[in-house]
Amino acid sequence: MASEIEFDHQVCSNVADATTREWLDTNGIGGFASSTIIGLNTRRYHGLLVAATKPPVGRLVLLSKLEETLILDSERFDLGANQYAGAVDPHGYVYLESFRLKPFPQFTYRVAGIQIEKSLFLVRGQNTVVICYQFSGNFEGRKCSLEVRPLIAFRDYHNTTHANDAINRQVEERPGVATVKPYADLPSLHFTHNADALDASCFWFYNFDYERERERGLDYQEDLYSPFLLHFDAGKTACPTVVASIDEHSAAEVDTLKTREVDRRKKIVAAAPVNDDFARLLTSAADQFIVARGEQKSVIAGYPWFGDWGRDTMISLPGLTLVTGRYDDARSILRGFAANVDRGMLPNRFPDAGEAPEYNTVDATLWLFHAVFEFLRYTRDYEFVRTELYQPLVEILAWHERGTRYGIGLDSDGLLHAGVPGVQLTWMDAKVGDWVVTPRMGKPVEIQALWYNALRVMERLAAGFADHDQAAHYGALAERAHSRFQTAFWNEDAGCLYDVLSDNGPDRSIRPNQIFAVSLPHPILEQHLALRVLDVVEWELLTPYGLRTLSPRDPNYHGRFGGDPHTRDAAYHQGTVWPWLLGPFLTAYVKVHSDSQEARHRADQFLDALRAHLWQAGLGQISEVFDGDPPHQPGGCIAQAWSVAEILRTYVEDAMGRKPSF
Repeated sequence: MASEIEFDHQVCSNVADATTREWLDTNGIGGFASSTIIGLNTRRYHGLLVAATKPPVGRLVLLSKLEETLILDSERFDLGANQYAGAVDPHGYVYLESFRLKPFPQFTYRVAGIQIEKSLFLVRGQNTVVICYQFSGNFEGRKCSLEVRPLIAFRDYHNTTHANDAINRQVEERPGVATVKPYADLPSLHFTHNADALDASCFWFYNFDYERERERGLDYQEDLYSPFLLHFDAGKTACPTVVASIDEHSAAEVDTLKTREVDRRKKIVAAAPVNDDFARLLTSAADQFIVARGEQKSVIAGYPWFGDWGRDTMISLPGLTLVTGRYDDARSILRGFAANVDRGMLPNRFPDAGEAPEYNTVDATLWLFHAVFEFLRYTRDYEFVRTELYQPLVEILAWHERGTRYGIGLDSDGLLHAGVPGVQLTWMDAKVGDWVVTPRMGKPVEIQALWYNALRVMERLAAGFADHDQAAHYGALAERAHSRFQTAFWNEDAGCLYDVLSDNGPDRSIRPNQIFAVSLPHPILEQHLALRVLDVVEWELLTPYGLRTLSPRDPNYHGRFGGDPHTRDAAYHQGTVWPWLLGPFLTAYVKVHSDSQEARHRADQFLDALRAHLWQAGLGQISEVFDGDPPHQPGGCIAQAWSVAEILRTYVEDAMGRKPSF
């Protein structure tokens, strides 16, 4: 495995292959840039500047792309590529010698003996993209110039834009800067440049097709507007530069911005927990999800379309921040989410438009206790937990004992009940209109495992903080849950655990949620039964890319994740593979096999398919989901936080055996 992702001309010149490979660059406040390796946008989310106007949300596609044309004497060579109905035009990919991520996207074109290297990166903490071109080759006796025409969208990143007369066509020109403000209620976009000429001719470009959106059953056509054309004479400007930003910059800043960003990314990779290419690539990937929310840090659940979600953040925290040694980020994330606890519940998500957080989740809150426990395993920072987290954690359990929203509360048998009709509360949360695909009302198996784990964590914390009455109380609650769980959930016929205990009886569906009864630090299931659960999960659900969400033998199984929103949501948790589940599976596997060297070696082998996947779909990233059926095509988001986090964590802790003792 190479630590740098690179594709040669053979891949780049194959449109069908090249457009399945997407790059991503992020800015640490929720904004990003993304496209395919040939610059052909296949999603409405693709763009060179998708700005987070209410960090880390409020995202707008401002700059969709740049159309570049190399002019040698009087001959024009278009370097771009766009999909229209039934055709790709122009064919700039035929000149693309290579694409690489080193450390950010770099495109090398070769035309008639002239080489043009294009690189781009986002500036950390700003809605700013820097695009640089560098010429080399034999210019003797030839006139060489580059035309760059921006195409802008200026719309919410979930939508598309279409030609209209409301757009403000005015371009404010100053030396080295061109500013546009197409709509009064959206920000200005400043183009800082070192062009020798600006042509203010403006046009609408029509009917771009976005193939991935068409496949997803969504609006897939868009018109884009070009406000001007920049002209660079290679004889005068060897390194043409364009900086697009909602803030003003000068061309003189570019070298400093680039050096600073290169150095920052080198430090991130240098801190990889294992000195090999897999760990370095995953560590770099992990960095892209950690973002600022006000004064604190948060986690983007997935690119290109998710915001920061409580459940995803808590599950991802160990892999993104603890394994990678980013302890201050972990403190900030825990502090920020603890401050948003309401009625004993962690927010499920912060909406895109910046409204009040939503609290429709039962498991996000319980994952907080696991995140705190893992934080202590790595840092031993009991003082931070005592002063900033302990009291919110006490209040959370008190709310769960007496009952909170959506029927979440402790039942008389010592297990946790959750659910009301029409609301999805667990991570299996797909909903189509009023149809909750997997309602799981009652007592879901992983909720009991998380509840028991939370009680044992709090028992330990209370004892350590000399809160002895609370420690005894939590210990008693844990014993009640433990004694009831095994008899209530064990399905002897299947040799595994029921998925949910409901008023209508136990749900016998074989799903991956039972693995948490084994994998969590305080397992609720006895060892001899844990082995049987692991065998069933491995036999029924394990694939090279993660665990299926439902056994293929189940009549409700869907082996393909694709189609329109209804079809996709119907399959989301009915057989679709989730790579993040490979993390708890491998933790459980190594645990029940006594942390043996053989078990660790096999755990490492289980990760081989995901090693190769880093060169597919979202480059250097791990996708949200895969088809349940072979060949297990990737789907969903091209970069998912808990996919990266759990694979990195399990690789370091379980396969490599580098988990801190506690």
